[in-house]
Amino acid sequence: MTATTPIDLRRPEGKGLATGTLGLWGSTVIGLASTAPVYSLVATLGFVVLAVGAQAPIAFVIAFIPMLFIAFAYRELNRAVPDCGTTFTWGTKAFGPFVGWMGGWGVAVAGMVVLANLAQIAGIYLWSLIGDGSLADNVPLVTATGVAFIAAMTWVSWRGVEIGERVQNVLLAIQYLALAIFVIAALTQFFSGTAPGATPFDWAWFNPLGFTDWSGFTEAVLLALFIYWGWDTCLALNEETKDPKRIPGLAALLTTVILLVTYVTVTVAAMMYAGLGTDGTGLGNEANAADFFLAIKDGLLGPFGWVLVVAVLISAVSSTQTTILPTARGTLAMAAYKALPRRFATVHPRYKTPSFSTLVMGAVASLYYVGMTLISDNILQDSILSLGLAIAFYYAITGFACVWYFRRDLFRSGRDFFYKGLLPLLGALMLTYAFVQSAIDMYDVDYGYTVLLGIGGTFVVGVGALAIGVLLMLIWFAFPRSKPFFRGETLNRDSEVLVPEDPADYGRSIDGGLV
Repeated sequence: MTATTPIDLRRPEGKGLATGTLGLWGSTVIGLASTAPVYSLVATLGFVVLAVGAQAPIAFVIAFIPMLFIAFAYRELNRAVPDCGTTFTWGTKAFGPFVGWMGGWGVAVAGMVVLANLAQIAGIYLWSLIGDGSLADNVPLVTATGVAFIAAMTWVSWRGVEIGERVQNVLLAIQYLALAIFVIAALTQFFSGTAPGATPFDWAWFNPLGFTDWSGFTEAVLLALFIYWGWDTCLALNEETKDPKRIPGLAALLTTVILLVTYVTVTVAAMMYAGLGTDGTGLGNEANAADFFLAIKDGLLGPFGWVLVVAVLISAVSSTQTTILPTARGTLAMAAYKALPRRFATVHPRYKTPSFSTLVMGAVASLYYVGMTLISDNILQDSILSLGLAIAFYYAITGFACVWYFRRDLFRSGRDFFYKGLLPLLGALMLTYAFVQSAIDMYDVDYGYTVLLGIGGTFVVGVGALAIGVLLMLIWFAFPRSKPFFRGETLNRDSEVLVPEDPADYGRSIDGGLV
């Protein structure tokens, strides 16, 4: 008798990640931490006020709308296909391997660029906190410190999502404590009459018809739009989340709503305290635009002004760790479906993390940061300004993928029409406009810090980063091992995703199983 290998008819066993690790609380915490709420506000609020003045609060509300619509797309796709590849997997199932591969590349590019920025900010703020101004201006020292932060957070990510969540609980608590102190102190000084630029609250700040300049409106909304970025980390950890079809999508929606409340509350408090003046601590002062916390910390908190510096430092470090998570899991998924070399699919046998992908992400981000710093800090800054292109690119792909993947279900019910069709489509169209408008603005030689090839360096860097993805995809396409993916054999609309689906697989989450 000839021996035969029995056919395995069981469901897919997954990619080896630690299932059932996160509950709703942990998933939401990681989603919030990924957006770096304190640093995002510090780096953006001043420029939004410069663009639209008193309409800054409504700008944050309007920017929230496409984020919410895309969050619905993520939720619906995740319910049907709870795969850690997210945009890559969904884009491939909806539009085929080439669109899916580029969606995955968009996620990776955004992560790599923002890691360089976060590392630099962490280094600057650390030395601003413990030394005099000269240390924060020491480029080799700041760069070495930033690389050390990337290495430390890469280790935390490699070590396991459990330790990562515990770290993020602490770091996020510090961030929100600092924001609470800021809001309370600002409002206290306003009502006591000691605020330097006391400005009474006005409902006109929330009037969407109050914008007087279209270019200022688009600039403000584009700025505000991308400070919401990062909530999709919840979805990238879906295979490690308890009840992966439900909790990640719910966590994403909770994250976006919490961010909206956070940003609007802090913005209103800052405007009531500092006002919109163009001198002193006023939010309209261009000298304060890059970091309004530094401008007002001493007047607001006196000897405790360092609390706000610590909050920005913690925010940058926190986001460094959570940014590594989705990019590493994205490349893991790509390798699992043969869209990348299979080494990227390696999972640590003990920690159940994408070990090789995590280490590569940390190494590439460090090399990119050091390389850009050595070439020119201006080019590094332009790469950061171009980040919006990659974000809008892969978010829009996700929105369109949702509509096309569920196109046969859209008229089965009102819920399906709105949540699987209309809202994701509107979100994708808004982000497509954001991509085009951003590219047009970046093309101008006056945009950003450099001029390359006779046009804006930010445009060259942003579009060039996406173009490099096309080149890398074609290189991988030339390898025989890639053929199953590009022929649609390993991943297509009807193929099983490599995730466990039995609820019995999900143990008690480390945050207590809050669902």
